[in-house]
Amino acid sequence: MNRYTVDNKGYYGNFGGAYIPELLYPNVEELRQTYLELIQDASFKDEFHRLLRDYVGRPTPLYPAVRLSEEYGAHIYLKREDLCHTGAHKINNTIGQILLARQLGKKRIVAETGAGQHGVATATVCALMGMGCTVYMGRLDMDRQRPNVERMKLLGAEVVPVTSGNMTLKDATNEAMRHWINHPKETHYIIGSVVGPHPYPDMVARFQSVISEEIRNQLILHEGNPYPDYVVACVGGGSNAAGAFYHYLDEQCVNLVGAEAAGKGIDSGESAATTALGRPGVLHGSKTLLMQTDDGQVIEPYSISAGLDYPGIGPMHAHLYETGRVSFLNATDEEAMRAGLELCRLEGIIPAVESAHALAVLAKLDFDTDDVVVVNLSGRGDKDLETYIRWRDEG
Repeated sequence: MNRYTVDNKGYYGNFGGAYIPELLYPNVEELRQTYLELIQDASFKDEFHRLLRDYVGRPTPLYPAVRLSEEYGAHIYLKREDLCHTGAHKINNTIGQILLARQLGKKRIVAETGAGQHGVATATVCALMGMGCTVYMGRLDMDRQRPNVERMKLLGAEVVPVTSGNMTLKDATNEAMRHWINHPKETHYIIGSVVGPHPYPDMVARFQSVISEEIRNQLILHEGNPYPDYVVACVGGGSNAAGAFYHYLDEQCVNLVGAEAAGKGIDSGESAATTALGRPGVLHGSKTLLMQTDDGQVIEPYSISAGLDYPGIGPMHAHLYETGRVSFLNATDEEAMRAGLELCRLEGIIPAVESAHALAVLAKLDFDTDDVVVVNLSGRGDKDLETYIRWRDEG
């Protein structure tokens, strides 16, 4: 075990654990006791990797972005998670968790979603495995991610609008957890990020670690060396970043960079940059960093990106921030949108607005001309076309 992975009590340093109602204890304990054994089982691994290959379309390409590299003066590669089936990295995790749920005898799946990509990925695997699916989504996110709402419905999922709070990801997660509390025996909760009670953060990171495993192998072919100088990924809850960082955590020669959503500015009161604004606290079943008032009330986050509009980060990332292993930068709405449109023009790739935040921090890093930089392009921008068009026309 290295210093950046979870311990046997579910903690990453000072962060993690399982802060759960008594009704959920049997579910979480059953999962905790069995998930490591199950994911190491030969038949489980074979089916997981077969589905990643034949259904998801892995390995995803590691694309040398020549024109983007010229713009920033470094050798920039894009890990093309946007080319996964369903359009984002989220499917890696939902494939793994649906196999676990089937093994545990669960008949119904509940999930939360912000940008809709996790909801679509969950609805997809439920259709694949013939399980019922309920997805909670904030009303605001439903309005700004309408294509994904319709995709979930086409796949047979019940999409439940959430009207509490600011009607975004935090509130959807609250409602999904309430559903789980009320239906604990027959339901498995597929959490979409490295958040929630142990073992979820570790389990999701393990399923997403296929990203960094592939990066290592692909860089050997491209560069003759598995170690880039930088790996850059956006961080909301942090599942795509956890996957991109996972196999490099102990490699100090690799600079790991997380890009958070600054919204309208760190000091604007409308932001989601947790490491800049957060303090330790408990959110959605684990101790982590979150934005909160002096008396512990969660501060409503804001980002133009539905997938980054979350007041906390996963406990793994909180630990990586506290130890200094990952450098956390942030990008405003404007910086992210400009970076996303830049990729459209330079490389013919429309990124998800979440991924555009990772692209935006390239301008804040000081590269040498021979530096190798991998940006995890965690999703494609089809779902965000209205946001891009509105931003372009208003600008």
